[in-house]
Amino acid sequence: MSQLQELTDLLRRVCETPAPTFAEGTRGALVAGMLRDMGLSPHTDAVGNVTAEVPGGCGPRILLAAHLDTVFAAETDVRVREREGRLAAPGIGDNSASLAVALFYLRDLQHGAGACHPRLSFAATVGEEGLGDLRGMRALMTGRAHDFDGVIALDGHLGGLIHASVGSKRFEVTFRARGGHSWGDFPSPSATHALGEGITALAKLPLSEQPRSSYNVGQVWGGTGVNAIAEAAGFNLDLRSTDADVLGRLSRDALGRLHKVAARHGVQLETRGVGDRPTAFVPNEGLVRAGQQALQEVAVRPRLAASSTDANAAMAAGLPAIAFGVYRGGDAHRLSEWLEPASLTVGLEALTRLLAAVSALAPRDLRRAV
Repeated sequence: MSQLQELTDLLRRVCETPAPTFAEGTRGALVAGMLRDMGLSPHTDAVGNVTAEVPGGCGPRILLAAHLDTVFAAETDVRVREREGRLAAPGIGDNSASLAVALFYLRDLQHGAGACHPRLSFAATVGEEGLGDLRGMRALMTGRAHDFDGVIALDGHLGGLIHASVGSKRFEVTFRARGGHSWGDFPSPSATHALGEGITALAKLPLSEQPRSSYNVGQVWGGTGVNAIAEAAGFNLDLRSTDADVLGRLSRDALGRLHKVAARHGVQLETRGVGDRPTAFVPNEGLVRAGQQALQEVAVRPRLAASSTDANAAMAAGLPAIAFGVYRGGDAHRLSEWLEPASLTVGLEALTRLLAAVSALAPRDLRRAV
């Protein structure tokens, strides 16, 4: 059987095992079983991360991580289908492909087929997506950051090299009002009317391009009927920036605007923080350079970017970190997600070269250009 066929078979097993955020246990058990079959001794920690120590290696101690969870509910049909030379299924790229490539790499190491590698720990982490708020990687960094010299998170498209973190603050916003009958109690204060003006006020937030920042109202709910003045309405708000100070100012401005809207409408405002991803910078030039070189060696153009990944939590803990993509595909976080199967072998080779390069570095060299 060819390497590509083995890789795609492994990918199918991973992808077709549902792993919604906060319910990754079944996929975690699958990964633990695969690690045991390699001769490793996996451990599942209190939050659900599956970890294993990889024997051998030289150079710095690296945590190689790939998150278990997807954005899709447990009932989603995640069967992998072939369409015009592509493989398609919800979650097939983000992050099933990264997990499959990592597991295939580790299997080759245990079979003696791998190249030079650093001293490795592996983690299949929980809670990377959405309201999971990086909880798996945060837990690892809380208890074990001192064990590692650097972190490589597998996530994203081939060529993508995440070298800087995007922080976020997320809020559940609820307006509450007396409500009543749409005719008999008009103009009693309405929660939905306040909500509408609140979203309009957020659209006027001053957003910087350098450092970049953004806002998004991703979900909206409220009201009980077409002829009822709404007693409750709300939405989820996502604020992001590459700069912690800018993010703090943006959060204060957004909440201030919402409080003014609530006062104008005579309604109550409740806000609850539901996510707080750190933005941090730790010098990581050595890791970045190794990633760029590995991609160039497999004829892939590196693309540096800032994003929100498990690498955020590692940087916040003071460790040099990057996120590294290993597949070509599209439609991430959509039911129509797809990938190009042949790209998996390219991603595997790029990962192999990255880790071989890192094994030749001193721990201090992960932070500086060499």
